[in-house]
Amino acid sequence: MAKMKPEDIKVILATDCGSTTTKAILIEKRDGEYRLIVRGEAPTTVETPFEDVTMGVLNAIAEVEELSGRKLLDEDGKIISPTSGDKVGTDVYISTSSAGGGLQMMVAGVVRSMTAESAERAALGAGAIVMDVIASNDRRLPHQQIERIRHLRPDMILLSGGIDGGTTTHVVEIAELISAADPKPRLGTGYNLPIIYAGNKDATDAVKDTLEEKVDLKVVENLRPVLERENLGPAREEIHNLFMEHVMAQAPGYRKLMTWTDTPIMPTPGAVGLIIKTIADIEGIEAVGVDIGGATTDVFSVFRPGAAEGNNEGIFNRTVSANLGMSYSISNVFAEATLPNIMRWLPFHMDERDLRNRVKNKMIRPTTIPQSMEELIYEQAIAKEALRLAFIQHKNFATVLKGVQQQRTIADAFDQSSSGGTLVNMMSLDILVGSGGVLSHAPLRNQAGMMLIDAFLPEGVTRLAVDSIFMMPQPGVLTTVQPQAATEVFNKDCLIHLGTCVAPVGETKKPGPMMDYKITLPDGKVESGALNFGDMKLIKLGIGENGLPAKAKAELSPHRGYDLGRGKGDKVEMELAGGVVGIVLDGRGRPFNLPQDDKTRVAKLKEWMSELEVYPEGALDR
Repeated sequence: MAKMKPEDIKVILATDCGSTTTKAILIEKRDGEYRLIVRGEAPTTVETPFEDVTMGVLNAIAEVEELSGRKLLDEDGKIISPTSGDKVGTDVYISTSSAGGGLQMMVAGVVRSMTAESAERAALGAGAIVMDVIASNDRRLPHQQIERIRHLRPDMILLSGGIDGGTTTHVVEIAELISAADPKPRLGTGYNLPIIYAGNKDATDAVKDTLEEKVDLKVVENLRPVLERENLGPAREEIHNLFMEHVMAQAPGYRKLMTWTDTPIMPTPGAVGLIIKTIADIEGIEAVGVDIGGATTDVFSVFRPGAAEGNNEGIFNRTVSANLGMSYSISNVFAEATLPNIMRWLPFHMDERDLRNRVKNKMIRPTTIPQSMEELIYEQAIAKEALRLAFIQHKNFATVLKGVQQQRTIADAFDQSSSGGTLVNMMSLDILVGSGGVLSHAPLRNQAGMMLIDAFLPEGVTRLAVDSIFMMPQPGVLTTVQPQAATEVFNKDCLIHLGTCVAPVGETKKPGPMMDYKITLPDGKVESGALNFGDMKLIKLGIGENGLPAKAKAELSPHRGYDLGRGKGDKVEMELAGGVVGIVLDGRGRPFNLPQDDKTRVAKLKEWMSELEVYPEGALDR
């Protein structure tokens, strides 16, 4: 297929091959900007009786053809590229995939909290599900580690350990463990398991001697060349290459699909992470994205811990909570969150046994959707807990490098968590983006907004958005071909801008005003008043004529003891972005605590949900 300069690309066809559904989108440059034209989908055909992933791709593209009136396939069923004449062909065809269960990896390192954790970060960032982490100090005996490697049958293994010039003994011992396990790949039998070595360069020869004859060994630069620096890029790139060369190539029809695309097929989660990172880097902001599925919940973040010192480099992290999902894993959410934590979000009294039975029904029929308002409310309560737990796991993983010496003050000496602390800073977070059925397909966008606020508890001033139609992967892979098209489509077609949450941070034991506000809307109307502790307020501010959020001028004056990001009691003057929900003033305090008394809790939940118009009028009367 033709290779074109980014500026010459006018028509883009993109697909995402999911485990059950293949989605196709058509993007065109019209009036100087790239926009989504149509979207089509078809069942994925990687399994019997078809066993050819390209059939599902062609079916999805055929629907796009029909909806758009653009001829994309020739008589032989091949994609027409580049464009020829009016309404014929595409300039670029790209694809992502998670069919066949996605990329499943094991990582191995010397020290669990250092090189093994760096390896895990590299694998997760490349779009993998990390099945297990093997480390010298993980408290398992060698025979248990060998048995684990044999049993799991990953798609590939990432091996790391030691800084360049350091001791080689421990990383060679890990290589010997892998050799003794003689692991076999999950898919296919005609090739050796790919193993990437990204450890101490001085141990390379010894690792080669140990593994080269049994596996397909690739050597890249060290993940931790020195203690205080991570170098994840080369390992992530090699993971992508091997994923295409080995894992994808084993799935029926993928070799054919690989010859169609203008850029390598990317694992779906890796593509979602890429668009979050690209947007954060282009706009110089801090971002958190979450994708909650039926079986797993992925959390992505970009934070800039050195921004105060003038270093604006963003650090990207991704975590996969493999057993937190809304259908196949719902019982695990129930078990991990515990019943009281789920029931605390219900704005009515519900029998404990009834709730347990409803969860069991969802386990038996995982693809069902809520049929009544009550079912919708409790499913969204479970979603809040799944999101909350996944975010806790993400915060625990997205940390500054352990093992690095830090300059400390006397105050730090009493702070046990100052080394290896989390990078996640909710006060400096600029935007929170949600994706996945329970968020993207919520009957009212206000429900998605409430779920994000309750689960993530944003602090200060934070924009909220959701993925409109599960299309974040396609703009993600598009960043490698045409970044302008990716960002324009992401901002104007992919994202549904919900609005902005303003949440003063500070604890109080008595009710009273937390913040005075004066918000001047685009039409000149002024909303002003005091936000009292325990209250929520919704100020309507929608989408502007340009398709982007309307802006309002805000003067926010937190009272003594409360902070909006500039310091306790310091006034903030800024523009606030609107959206389909509007501006939410959250006066429930951070840290957030629901009332302990059951009657008061239900009354407050109803009050907040009514103010934010989360459910239709009268839906909470019972």
